[in-house]
Amino acid sequence: MKNELKVFENNKIRSVYDEEKEKWYFSVVDLIAVLTDSKDPAIYWRVLKKRLKEEGNETVTTCNGLKMMSKDGKMRKTDALDVEGCLRLVQSVPSPKAEPVKLWLARVGYERMKEMSDPSTAIDRARETYKKLGRSEKWIQQRMMGQETRNKLTDYWKDHEITESEEFAILTNIIHQEWSGLSVKEHKNLKGLKSQNLRDHMSEAELIFTALAELSTRQIAESENSTGMEENKKSAKRGGKIAREAKEKLELETGQKVVSDSNFLPKQRKTKQIKNKENK
Repeated sequence: MKNELKVFENNKIRSVYDEEKEKWYFSVVDLIAVLTDSKDPAIYWRVLKKRLKEEGNETVTTCNGLKMMSKDGKMRKTDALDVEGCLRLVQSVPSPKAEPVKLWLARVGYERMKEMSDPSTAIDRARETYKKLGRSEKWIQQRMMGQETRNKLTDYWKDHEITESEEFAILTNIIHQEWSGLSVKEHKNLKGLKSQNLRDHMSEAELIFTALAELSTRQIAESENSTGMEENKKSAKRGGKIAREAKEKLELETGQKVVSDSNFLPKQRKTKQIKNKENK
């Protein structure tokens, strides 16, 4: 399962991709929020779900409880539907946004089909997105290479009894803490990030050392056939340590820290303070 945030007209919709079924699943509550502008979409869905259940509507019977990131930062079970189920849900909710949402859902499904038949489509789309955000070709290349290294590591974990998303997060955090001296959360806080992806706001050097740590972790794990959480934790620590030692040597030579508070967030304009003439 792969968690992602999809965006519809600046609204974030939590989604999960099931690789076995080759399907996207979307948070029902997030879709309700888009369709209704309800102040409490969770209550709206609870009431609607009860009514649909009484009517014997298929939407409720096909609803899955999948783990997604909640507002408190924890992975919690959330009602989710595939594209077909979401389209049925849209028909049950009177909304002026129904047609745009239907088109968006159809496009998401189509894009995934294209990516499955031609993986380079997803890569090209990612490159174009980064270009539009103003990233340099050098940075984009490093980001893409780092993602490939990451994918190979997670593929190894999946094949060696690491299945829960919480376990992936724990191992990732161990690697990051070892090489950078900060947890993922602390590194995001340093950069002033909230829901943004940390790697999308790393410098070239931070990306390189992250990739080195994850490459080292995978190769150590492969050499020892690390299986299960405890064995992979040890590999993660050792892999992160290799990158940390390389980082410290570079910092000694250059006199510059690798881990920084820089980010790619849009610069906020400073508002001018207008003094009230009566208070002069």
